[in-house]
Amino acid sequence: MGDFAADTAVEGDAGHYRARLSRDWEIWGPNGGYVAAVALRAAGAATPFRHPASFACHFLGVADFDVVDLQVTSLRATKRAASLRVSMTQMERPILEAVVWVIGEVAGLEHDTARMPDVPLPTKLRSFEDLVPPEERTVTYPFWQNLEGRPIDWIPWSQRQPGAPAWREWYRFRPRATFDDPFVDAGRALLLIDTMLWPAVCRAYPPETPYIAPSIDVTAHFHRAVPTCEWLLCDAVAPVAAHGLISGRSDIWSADGHLLASGGAQMLCRPRPGA
Repeated sequence: MGDFAADTAVEGDAGHYRARLSRDWEIWGPNGGYVAAVALRAAGAATPFRHPASFACHFLGVADFDVVDLQVTSLRATKRAASLRVSMTQMERPILEAVVWVIGEVAGLEHDTARMPDVPLPTKLRSFEDLVPPEERTVTYPFWQNLEGRPIDWIPWSQRQPGAPAWREWYRFRPRATFDDPFVDAGRALLLIDTMLWPAVCRAYPPETPYIAPSIDVTAHFHRAVPTCEWLLCDAVAPVAAHGLISGRSDIWSADGHLLASGGAQMLCRPRPGA
């Protein structure tokens, strides 16, 4: 089981950082949302501003579970905000290229008309551990040990029938669920935005589809921070799949009904290994 704060930590200064990717976050290699969260941490280390506003990246290569180098470059800086570029490489091989906006304490207009989907709270739902008998549990990738999931409409994965490409589920990180560092806290949402689109896609198809679809990019807008909120609702949909591409978007909600972050990703189909 991986600790999200420890496993996304970066070391260094003056725009030059290093991090070690942990195998605890493996799905088809290092999980894309996890790798993106490492880049977000590097941006946070390179600026005095403490409010991440947006993140967008291209995934350029699949990293090994080893050390990566991160170069953070200031593209624009004012008294209120900064735009940063984060380049992640491994043995000089490009892994990720990101742009990040961060802001300081800024006064401005305030309104909120976002409405969370009408779903049960996590305290009213059962976890996967409660729903699946121990003898039937199979964990394909270490990544899933890091999240406690409470599904809203429980269907055993191998018994699903094709339906709407949508996925709604509450998640809590473990062994630690909340984080004081605003860039780690935002990284929780970034990871869910990227990762849970594939389960949404799979809901439209029968089990054992012949493809996988890693993200080729991911974008997140961070609306507000509720770092004390353990449970996050991920509302993901993937409405279009065509020409080998799958487009999806995700909203991340707090248990008290606030929209914390929203974003999306483009996924590129690849034949499933062994299919």
